[in-house]
Amino acid sequence: MSVKGRNKVSPEFNMSSMTDIVFLLLVFFIIASTMISPNGVEVLLPKGSTRTNKKNQVSVSITKDVKYFIGQREVKFDQLERALQAQLVGEEKPSFLLRPEETVDVQYVVAVMEIANRNKYQMVLATRTK
Repeated sequence: MSVKGRNKVSPEFNMSSMTDIVFLLLVFFIIASTMISPNGVEVLLPKGSTRTNKKNQVSVSITKDVKYFIGQREVKFDQLERALQAQLVGEEKPSFLLRPEETVDVQYVVAVMEIANRNKYQMVLATRTK
């Protein structure tokens, strides 16, 4: 007499709960990404092959009418170096994000790069994807 058990273990794996979790994570990240606001003045960034995604606390923006901003505060160019030094004092690896308007002449961007070079600051140039 052979006794067989009624409980059979199914070798199949149900993926529906896993897809629910992945879908909820996707929705969460989509909603969270729309809440991120840049910490600077709104400018149309130049196009690049990759998007800048380094998160810096200090951002320097150059608008199309050649006005300089550190964060939301407007700074004249002759005061820009001192204002950057005040913002970056005490940081181990001082760095800032440069956000020039797409139509700004290169000479203004180079002037900010020279400030970064003189003070040995790391600078990241913000771009938008093509």
